[in-house]
Amino acid sequence: MVTTGPPARRSAVLRMLVVAVALAGALFGGAVPASAHAALTGSTPTQGSVVDRAPEQVSLTFSEGVAMGDDSIRVLDPHGKRVDRGKLRNLCSGATVKYGTGLPPGLGNGTYTVAWQAVSADSHPVSGAFTFSVGAPSKSSAAIPQQEAGGGLVGALYGIARCLAYAGFVLMAGGATFVVACRPAAALVRSVQRLVVQGWALLTGTTVAMLLLRTPYTGSGDLADVFDLGGLQQVLLTKPGAALVSRLLLLAAAALFVAVLFGAFARAHEPAGAGGATDAEGEAGAVDPAEEARRRKDLTFGLGIGGVIVAAGLAATWAMAEHASTGLQPAVAMPVDVLHLLAVAAWLGGLAALLVSLYWGPPVERTAVRRFSRIAFGSVVVLAATGVYQSWRQVGTWSALTGTAYGRLLLLKVGLVAVLVGIAWVSRRWTARLGEARVAEDPAAAAGAGGTAAATDAADAADVVDAAQEAGEAAERQSAKAAGKATGKVAAGAPAASSTAGATATATATAASPDPDPGPAPEETPDTDPEAPPETALNPETDPEPDPSTGPDPARAAQLARQQAALRTARTKRLRDADPERLGLRRSVLAEASVAVVLLVVTTVLTATEPARTEAAVQAASGGQSTASNQPQVLTVPFDTGGPHGKGTARVDLDPGRSGNANELRLRLSDPSGKAMDVPEVKVSFTQKAKKLGPLPVVPRHTGTGHWRASGVQLPVPGQWQLSLLVRTSDIDQVTEIRNVKIG
Repeated sequence: MVTTGPPARRSAVLRMLVVAVALAGALFGGAVPASAHAALTGSTPTQGSVVDRAPEQVSLTFSEGVAMGDDSIRVLDPHGKRVDRGKLRNLCSGATVKYGTGLPPGLGNGTYTVAWQAVSADSHPVSGAFTFSVGAPSKSSAAIPQQEAGGGLVGALYGIARCLAYAGFVLMAGGATFVVACRPAAALVRSVQRLVVQGWALLTGTTVAMLLLRTPYTGSGDLADVFDLGGLQQVLLTKPGAALVSRLLLLAAAALFVAVLFGAFARAHEPAGAGGATDAEGEAGAVDPAEEARRRKDLTFGLGIGGVIVAAGLAATWAMAEHASTGLQPAVAMPVDVLHLLAVAAWLGGLAALLVSLYWGPPVERTAVRRFSRIAFGSVVVLAATGVYQSWRQVGTWSALTGTAYGRLLLLKVGLVAVLVGIAWVSRRWTARLGEARVAEDPAAAAGAGGTAAATDAADAADVVDAAQEAGEAAERQSAKAAGKATGKVAAGAPAASSTAGATATATATAASPDPDPGPAPEETPDTDPEAPPETALNPETDPEPDPSTGPDPARAAQLARQQAALRTARTKRLRDADPERLGLRRSVLAEASVAVVLLVVTTVLTATEPARTEAAVQAASGGQSTASNQPQVLTVPFDTGGPHGKGTARVDLDPGRSGNANELRLRLSDPSGKAMDVPEVKVSFTQKAKKLGPLPVVPRHTGTGHWRASGVQLPVPGQWQLSLLVRTSDIDQVTEIRNVKIG
């Protein structure tokens, strides 16, 4: 196999790519919890409602299919005690996704809390909570869970694993495509081998990690639950669990594919006399070129068909468990998603293979670069076609591109793709110049081959001198150690051996730099030095005859091998760096790979974001209001009337903060020390200037020192309202403070 450069540098690019993706995944994945893909579109009783008597059941309606269990819906009384029957009711009918749980008769008055959790059809966990009251709201209610499903440390780890899984698939599938379709000789390049193998290992490891993290990711959120075997058994029965297990089985087939790719396929493309297998065949008889070509063609065809099947199967494990498997036209969306992933892998994975070939391998043939350029162009065409369909399916309207988080992320992804295509265009120009330069330089190179070869060899020899000297010093140190353990005579011969080793290193460097004018040959000189001390001469009576059975000195053989390897490495590096076209191509490909890493992270975040169509459906079902606005509104308003004891702080609570329902307003005034304070008068009103509504006055009643309360506050429409608070501390000292409040 061809090995170029030190191993540490060959694998440096892989470590850099993995670290970059991991850090970006931590930044994006840890910043926000996983967005909900199935959303709650309705409930009975509704959020914040007050009913005359306790209902027989609580039901929830979702925008798409969800998976729920008996503990998915919990109803808690004002003291936090669970009061539901603990059995899930499937109330789905046609396209309506609806689940519920029964309530026992005889529930008392007060505020009840409904906490729910589910797994959407695209494998992402969703959760939420709301309250309703029986008879009248109570002063106390159960605490609403603050952490969303899929958030926290487990959510961040799962998001990073998803991002790295995409990266592993791209490196493995795209790298193998580059070898089979663009450059079969790359199967002998160690850096390309490591890229593909490490991509397979990365995808395998992250798949196992995701399988173990599914239980805490969709449930408790406790990292210790990764060792819950019962939870793992339940995960295996779900669609995401089945997809992950299928991926592991396909990765076993992919391991066999990689073994053949870098085994039989690589040996079939070894140059003549490069390996032991070729030598053995040469001894048995000459290999028929036609037979060898047919064998290579069969291997290429078999690996191409098998690789496409395995890669398509791996891509389908994402399509069957994420966005494409639910929503609009899933039968069309899933094959389109598979094509999209395969095109991404062929482009970005092939780009990574080309990058490591250009930096850590022998010079890449321009025909290989042109083949990859054609494949990349075809991949971009497929990406454009499938991307337009996916965008229409998930976004739906032009306004959603800027009005939703999914749309904005999609615009960012499109912008990155445009930048990537622009850099790819620059790479194509370097490829064209590479071809023209090779054609134009051939005659000149042929005319001046003698001088150029001599100059190149001389420069290579200069680069290898240091390596030769280091090898000689190492041989001297080894000889010195051997001399301390041997007899005096052997010790006396050690300097001569080390001197011979140093002379060999010098001779190797000198031989690498042929003299353009050697001049007349020197006269033969005797083998022995006339000035050598007599005790170093061979004494036939006392010294034994050299044993012909003993081979050459292993230390000197290893030293010579190191010198030759250093000479080959220096010559390869000099030839590679002396080509300005290839230097420009390497830099442009590196820029492409850098943008591709960012694009991969944005794509991962996009797959974890609620589609714009789903968000629009939720808003339509709730009368144009967003689920985020259907929360109790709390305002802290500092005031100063300007008179004695005129400074203080007002806290205004509006629950549930929703239009079309009876809201409850609670007001508390406190002095600068935080102690509740009474004032002669307070007034509250609401105004919406956009629709010319109001002011709508609210008359709170005094319920205690520093406390006021008003029930039945009706705000007819959702949107941005202005709350006006008047506080009077004396007959002449008063102030009016105005704050904006979002009403759902």
